[in-house]
Amino acid sequence: MWGKIGTNHLTQFADVENTLADVQDRQVVPRIWQKDYSVWKDDPFEIGDRLGWLDLTNTMLPQVADLKDFANQIKDLGYTHVVLLAMGGSSLAPEVIRQTFGNAPGYPELIVLDSTLPKRILEVANQVDLAHTLFLLSSKSGSSIESLSLYQHFRRKVDILLGSTTAGKNFVAITDLGTPLARLAQDQGFRNVFFAQSDVGGRYSALSHFGLVPAALIGVDLEKLLLRATSMRATCSPAVHISENPGATLGGIIGSLALKGRDKLTLLTSPSIVRFGLWAEQLIAESTGKDGKGIVPVIGEPLLEVESFGRDRVFVYLRVEDDSNLELDAFIQEIQSSGQPVLRLDLADVYDVGAEFFRWEMATAIAGSVMGIHPFNQPDVQATKDTTDGLLAQYQISGRLEEVEASNSLDELLSQATTGDYLVILAYVHENPEIERALAAIRKRVTKEYKIATCLGYGPRYLHSTGQLHKGGANTGLFLEITESVDHDLPVPGQIYSFGVLSNAQARGDLKALQTSGRRTAKLTKEQVLALNIG
Repeated sequence: MWGKIGTNHLTQFADVENTLADVQDRQVVPRIWQKDYSVWKDDPFEIGDRLGWLDLTNTMLPQVADLKDFANQIKDLGYTHVVLLAMGGSSLAPEVIRQTFGNAPGYPELIVLDSTLPKRILEVANQVDLAHTLFLLSSKSGSSIESLSLYQHFRRKVDILLGSTTAGKNFVAITDLGTPLARLAQDQGFRNVFFAQSDVGGRYSALSHFGLVPAALIGVDLEKLLLRATSMRATCSPAVHISENPGATLGGIIGSLALKGRDKLTLLTSPSIVRFGLWAEQLIAESTGKDGKGIVPVIGEPLLEVESFGRDRVFVYLRVEDDSNLELDAFIQEIQSSGQPVLRLDLADVYDVGAEFFRWEMATAIAGSVMGIHPFNQPDVQATKDTTDGLLAQYQISGRLEEVEASNSLDELLSQATTGDYLVILAYVHENPEIERALAAIRKRVTKEYKIATCLGYGPRYLHSTGQLHKGGANTGLFLEITESVDHDLPVPGQIYSFGVLSNAQARGDLKALQTSGRRTAKLTKEQVLALNIG
């Protein structure tokens, strides 16, 4: 269905063919299927119990009927919206599914709420009829401060509206067995709890309950989605030579090129699957960004002249047949003609995202082996959590948040840019067309003038996505944090701090953690960004 990834033009790039041959000679693919942790490290810690994603299509297909029955029950009860309260691996695959498929006729609309910004929370609350909204609280650990705070906020509102004895029926949980969320769901009378496989890490969980329950609720054809993934799984099997293995080939190429300095994986997609990049971004960044190494996923970057792109790039184009591809087709042709490495992945239709979920999981695992990286842990994520917790603890004592100093000049930050660097915009602002245009203009200017890649992450979403890479990867990032004032704050029930304080603590905590890791930083307000008036 997908065919081979064309590699002929990649022979000019050092070591690609040698790397693929080495992956084949070391029997990396068969060993992964045997769940041999030594493919990556000598210690099985956080590897041996993280390989359940290999078998998810087999374990989830028999559950499709039950998931469809539950979804139809919710539809028949007249729910108009499903609001997913989740972060990171629990929210990004559902966001891909929401954007790609939308809701089938008669099924509720899915809204993904992965923000602590009061403006975004108010926006979602104003979009829905609370009495006819199902809140899906999704967390592998069951202890995410964002998701639990959002739950307390909406639970209080639904309690007032429907009464505390019946309000629980508007809530469903997805989590692992034995988590704080599992206990909360039982104690607070949730309609249902879906228990996910504990041997599947969050960013590898797209084809588990974390991705499929939201998909079922909006009427996606789960069987069709999983069968596409099953077909990809078969072509990534141990019996398939690496030259014909779409996951292993992709992983070997991007891992090999990253080791040779082409570590900016620039991902382009057809419009119908444009949010796929958000999911792939987390998978790649959090899996490979550690030990001073990593692959930097670049998504949503403006299309520019070929001379704007440095020699630290590899371009990957996910092309959906019969989509609006004319502009991207022409751009990719120019990029390849300029001598940049380009990989094109063809999708027959949008249901092939099921196949792509598996392909990219396998590719990331292979790239980790090639690069000598443990792709299933996230050792540096805790730094920001600890710093944020410290700031919140101080706030509860003093009533104020500690300021974190940084340069207030974008030009000063960019003056430090050298070949192979990249700019990261960390935006703790409400997403809207005005700020999106301003940030796109900054990215365009920086890429054209400095020939470096640019990335954009909205906080606190990126903390659970690219945050690991920012602190644990190579020290080649330039980090610009953007914040905005809180006009209408919201309390977090049961806490001294508000959502505005929480989001500010997360922004400052991450800035402090970046500085502690020796990263180059600057900070601006939204008003200062808009005043730049770039392009």
